[in-house]
Amino acid sequence: MNVEEVSKKLNSASPKQIINWAISLEGKKIVTTNFGPFESVILHMATQCDPEIRVVWIDSGYSVKNTYRFAEQLISDFKLNVEVYTPKVTASRQDTVFGGVPGIDEPNHKDFTETFKLEPFRRAMEVEKPAVWLTAIRRDQTEFRKNQEIVSKTASGLIKVAPLLNWTEQDMRDYVEEHEIPNEENYYDPTKVVGNRECGLHLEN
Repeated sequence: MNVEEVSKKLNSASPKQIINWAISLEGKKIVTTNFGPFESVILHMATQCDPEIRVVWIDSGYSVKNTYRFAEQLISDFKLNVEVYTPKVTASRQDTVFGGVPGIDEPNHKDFTETFKLEPFRRAMEVEKPAVWLTAIRRDQTEFRKNQEIVSKTASGLIKVAPLLNWTEQDMRDYVEEHEIPNEENYYDPTKVVGNRECGLHLEN
């Protein structure tokens, strides 16, 4: 597959058209989520196209209570086929033994991100063995994502698809309102801290 040509062809397609294209590919498909703001949009779209699609959640253990309640609501409402992957170090142990969440400017923040986000993600990919990965990243979220493509290939050969890449936050709000689906904006990611910062997952994949 020439991902550059495919990405150009899909640039004017709707998110659901892109998802349907991705689902038509051979091999296992997954959609990753953090159950953060507007994650209900891609989960709603993906499960409408394929009710059994595997949903992978990397749960750092540091999410706020609202996130866990929101996750349980979507799992129930959308009947999600979800698998949760957690770090090998619990948040409680990190707080008690290793000094909690380091600041983004502290030298050990990179190791913290590896432990609480990147290693569980790699483990999930090894266990799930997907051929296609759907992600909800958008160009308007970070400077890095402005230059991403709708379809790309990771170093491991995984087809990465970003159906919502060209959508804005307003597009997401409009979809939530139109389809009357839940949304939760009270969210915290200890590896990112601020919303417009990359945690490293998409930098490496």
